[in-house]
Amino acid sequence: MSIPETIKIVGVAASVVLPLFNIPLILKIRKRSSSKDYSLTWTFGIMGCTLLMMPSVLLTPDIVFKAFGIINFVTFSTVVFYIIKYHRHKSA
Repeated sequence: MSIPETIKIVGVAASVVLPLFNIPLILKIRKRSSSKDYSLTWTFGIMGCTLLMMPSVLLTPDIVFKAFGIINFVTFSTVVFYIIKYHRHKSA
């Protein structure tokens, strides 16, 4: 296997694994039933940038960027859902 092929494989693997680090955040919010620690400005800022990147993600021939963009969109959309869901709940 050549070095460029190895670099591409490592890049694809990292692009798939990186967005999966959103899962502990999702689980933490669900377990606490609170997202008070997370700013809505931060949440919508990241989601806005993610949405603005999606046309490039969908059109690119670069598999690393495409894999990252799609998986990040799915996982961060889940984060946004839980932040909104638990943002209004009053703490005890």
